[in-house]
This record gives sequence, structure tokens and C-alpha cells, in this order.
Amino acid sequence: MFKPSVLPPSPFGLPMPRLSVTIITKNEAQHIADCIRSARFADEVVVVDCGSTDATVDLARAEGAIVFEMDWAGDGPQKNRAIDRATGDWFFSLDADERITPELAAEIRRAIGRHDVDGYRVPRLSAYCGQFMRHGGWWPDFNIRLGRRGQARYTETEIHATVRVQGSVADLSAPLIHFSFPDLESVLDKLNRYSSAGARDMAARGKRVSFSRAVVSGGWAFIRTYFLQAGFLDGRRGFMLAFSNAEGTYYRYLKLWLMQQPPMSRDLPR
Repeated sequence: MFKPSVLPPSPFGLPMPRLSVTIITKNEAQHIADCIRSARFADEVVVVDCGSTDATVDLARAEGAIVFEMDWAGDGPQKNRAIDRATGDWFFSLDADERITPELAAEIRRAIGRHDVDGYRVPRLSAYCGQFMRHGGWWPDFNIRLGRRGQARYTETEIHATVRVQGSVADLSAPLIHFSFPDLESVLDKLNRYSSAGARDMAARGKRVSFSRAVVSGGWAFIRTYFLQAGFLDGRRGFMLAFSNAEGTYYRYLKLWLMQQPPMSRDLPR
């Protein structure tokens, strides 16, 4: 059974809002235990797993999480499934490779006691190949993670889903820690998977692109990350990040362009 940490009493004797931390997983055995432990301050942790073949599910249950096993529906739909299975008044959406610091946990607990806000943006500090990145558009990387259930929900996109809030939004200040890319292999793997999913998302929206658009967009992604967003201040890894951003953008548009080409003739060339 999940055992949240002891919470201070609510002022004026009012009941404290309940908080659910929601996590979607697949083969996250190396991360899931530490991730759930960082959420110990919540009233419950809900994990939605989509076919892990490692010890993710067993480890999550051992840490006291409520685990549901189901197929993969895409980033946004899967996160909404987790929210729908939560029972708290509020949810905090957490990825398995992220950690909530004690400072952020305390800030979250204070935040959900407010009645004039329905969602909160959280700054995220992410690591890239062994270094936390402070530039290149990676910091403070605000995104909405804390929402009032019934007022906040993810978009239904396959990748890079975002929370939409019906109501007011405020910012928290303590960072969420993100161990995003431990090595170059993980960068290349995610680049390939995300560029394919991104191309499918654009195709579903009816977007059409040219080959030159793929080239120009990739080059612009490098310029924006390395120069305009001061990625060069992160040293060699800043260059690596800018280059991989350029590749991801180029391949996303290139894959969409290839999807829009007529199928190759099966006739033998003459």
C-alpha cells in the first residue's frame, strides 16, 4: 500500500485537497523506483504501463503504486488514461526519468490549496549526455504538469502532448529534475522514434511539406538552439544538442515529405 509522507494540517480545519501523481511507463525498471520515491509526498501514485518486458510493473507495485496495464495509445491519450484512473482532486503528471525535489514537493502542496488557480507550470532542468543544460532552450523549459482534475487535460497528440487548462494558470519556481538522455545512444533512439511520430502527427493534421522545407527547418533549428538560445554557453554538449535538434527537425519533415511521395513502381528499370 502506498504510504504518503506525513502532511501538515490544513489551516482553519479545512480538508486538504488530495493529490495524485500519474506516470506512464514502458521498460523503465532503471528509473521507476526512484521516480515513485520522489513522489512519496502525494496521496497516491498511479502508473499506466504499456507492455513492459522488464521489472517495471513489479518494482512500481513494490513501491506502493497503483498499476494499470494496457496498450499504447499515444503520449497524450496515455497520460489522460492515467489521469482518468487517479482519484485525487489534483494530478501531477510525471515521467519515469523525472524526479520531484523536496523543494518542489513542498511548493506543490502549498499550490493545490489555492482556489483561484487550476493549473501550474513547472520549470524543468534536464540532463543531456551527462550534463545539465542551462541554455539552448532547455532551461527553464516551463510546462504545465500540475492540474486540477476536471479542469486540466492533455492534448490527444502522439508525441509532445501538452496540458490544456480550463481556468487560470500560475508558475511554480522549484525545478523538476529530468534525467533525459544518459548517452548518445538514447539521443539517437529517441530522435528516430520522435521524428517518425512527429511526421505522423503532422500528416494527421493534413500538413504538407517540400524537401527544401525539411532542409531549411533543420538548419534553422541549429541556428536557433546554438546561437539565438545561447546553446554555445553549454560548451561541447551545447553544440551536440543543437546538432541533434537540427537532425530531429530535418528527419521529421523529411519523413513527412517521403510519406507524401507516390509509391515506387514495382516495374523493373529498363
